[in-house]
Amino acid sequence: MWEHMRDDVHKSFPDLPVRNVKPAEYLNEADEMYVTDAYHSLSIEGYKVSAELIDRVRSGDWNPLENKSDVDLHNTMSARGYWQAYQVVRESLKKVLEGQNPGLIAADDHRNWYRQMFAPSVQAGLLKPEDLAGYRNSQVYIRHSMHIPPRYEAVRDCMPAFFELISEEPDPYVRIVLGHFVFVYIHPYMDGNGRIGRFLMNLMNASAGYPWTVVPVQTKEMYMTSLENASVNQDIKPFSVFLGDLIKKANSSKKE
Repeated sequence: MWEHMRDDVHKSFPDLPVRNVKPAEYLNEADEMYVTDAYHSLSIEGYKVSAELIDRVRSGDWNPLENKSDVDLHNTMSARGYWQAYQVVRESLKKVLEGQNPGLIAADDHRNWYRQMFAPSVQAGLLKPEDLAGYRNSQVYIRHSMHIPPRYEAVRDCMPAFFELISEEPDPYVRIVLGHFVFVYIHPYMDGNGRIGRFLMNLMNASAGYPWTVVPVQTKEMYMTSLENASVNQDIKPFSVFLGDLIKKANSSKKE
C-alpha cells in the first residue's frame, strides 16, 4: 500500500521546498500554536473544550473545587492529557530538528505520547492503568466509517513495518501524508489515534522544516472524507491535497 500510494502523493502534494530552521525558533512557534492546535484537535474528536479551558489547564490554573466548569472530567482530562502529550511530543521535535531520523524517533517515542495523553484519565479513575499498556487487545471500529482496522493480532506486525517504512522514506511529503494516514489506518490504540496521527504529521513536518500545522475543526468533513477515501478506495490523492494545502498556507504565513 505504501509503494502504491507514494507516487500519488508525489503527484498531488504541492511543491514546497525543504527549509532549514533553527530548533529554538521552531519550538517557540509551535508553542505559540498550542492553544489553537489543542482546541481544534480535541474538537475534531468531539470533546467540548474552549481556548480558555485549554489555556488554564496548560498554566496549571485548574481547580474543580472553585470552578464548576472544571468538574467536567471527561473534557477537562482530555485537555490536560493533550497538554502532557504535547510536552513529550515537543521533546521528540527537538530530536528531529537536531537531525535525528523522524521515523526512528516516532517509533521510540509514540508510546509515551499515548501514555501521557491518557494519564490524567487514569488519575481521575476514568481509565485503568493497564489500559495504557501496549497496543489494543481487541477489535476497534471507527464511527461512521466503512473501514475496519486490522485485527489486534495483526497490529503487532503492522506497527514495526510502518515505522520501518517511514524511517527509510527519503521524501518528506510521503512521510507527512502516509505517516498520518497509515497510522490511523492501522488504528493501533482503542482511542487517541487521530490526535496521535496529527502529532505524527507535525513531527514529519518538522523534519522538512515545515511549520506546525493545525487541522481546523471546520474542515472536519473534508478531512474525514479524504481519510475514508484513502482507507476504503485506496485513493490517497484527496488526503494528500488536503494536507498539502493546509501546510502550504501555514508555510506561507511564516514567510509574511
